[in-house]
Amino acid sequence: MFKIIDRYIIKKYLGTFSFMLILLSVVVLVIDVQQKIPRIENAKLIDPKLDLTYFLIHFYPFWIINLIMTFLSILVFISVIYFTSRMANNTEIVAIISSGASFHRFAKPYLLTSLFIACLSLVINHFILPWANIQKNQLEAYTYNARNKEKVLGTAPVSAQLSRTEYIFVNSWNKAEKRGSGFVFQKFDKNRKMTYELKASDVLWDKVKKQFVLNSYFEKTINKDDTEKLGNGVELRKSFGHDPEELFPNELLGQNKTTLELLKFIQREKEKGNSNLNTHLNELHQRTSMPVSIVILTFLALSLASQKKRGGLGVNLAIGISLAFLFVFSFEALKVVSENKSMSPLLAMWFPNIVFFPIALYLYLKRANQ
Repeated sequence: MFKIIDRYIIKKYLGTFSFMLILLSVVVLVIDVQQKIPRIENAKLIDPKLDLTYFLIHFYPFWIINLIMTFLSILVFISVIYFTSRMANNTEIVAIISSGASFHRFAKPYLLTSLFIACLSLVINHFILPWANIQKNQLEAYTYNARNKEKVLGTAPVSAQLSRTEYIFVNSWNKAEKRGSGFVFQKFDKNRKMTYELKASDVLWDKVKKQFVLNSYFEKTINKDDTEKLGNGVELRKSFGHDPEELFPNELLGQNKTTLELLKFIQREKEKGNSNLNTHLNELHQRTSMPVSIVILTFLALSLASQKKRGGLGVNLAIGISLAFLFVFSFEALKVVSENKSMSPLLAMWFPNIVFFPIALYLYLKRANQ
């Protein structure tokens, strides 16, 4: 009998979750497309192929994957609140408990289903989502307003630290065209004394040969006796070990890397002396903390909704949506706190789970002992 009940609850869980998933995807997609049509039309002026059909095929499927993974734990929470409240209102839970099942036994299919979704989410977050983000991020800047689009595709000063003694500065770098002006490369010894400097009026990235092309360059080598060796020329090709995306990373770079690639990138940046890595560390830790929250929120929802209340489904949904908003807001707020270096990324991305876990455990044990 219990196996039949398990299958019934699992079917309810996955069915409600799938319905919520599809509903959210369709509604948000329609709203987002309607909002961004003027910007997509502007993108078409830059490149004729960037019409609405192109975005619906090459951008929005991957954008939806990112959206779903961002709000997956909240979808699970609201889904469990919804179908469990209906079961409670229909006295199904009372009947199951009265048949001899303990509340712990009743909760078993909730645990199994939430673990299944959490494990699936874990795999997607670490390996599949980065691939989807690569496709999404190639076009996402065209859906931004003019100010934010300029930050991603426009021209701005950039700099990079290749190691603890090597630095690159570009006075004006166009991220879309991968070219700029006012290039400077400097190398120092362990005493912070400059030993080499390379300047160029213009620089561009040759993606075929994976090299930077420096035009009208001037170089200076400073010897130990402070004598200088000078040189200049029309064109010089240099490889600094990384492409422009790696040298001048933006906040989206971490999203495009699998976890293994992201770990290597973070380690490499630490070795170079780059301490401004909290955005990428947030991305790394969130990939694991969000799937874990699926299990925690499942049991929180079960504890809140498994008892019939005055007001019924509406009260439970109101509580659920309020807690879901608080959970999402706390994640986004803690990201900002972490990026400002007021809290470690590890603690920031796990803090909502640390807070919600004892609450869920207390409510679950309280409900089980009633």
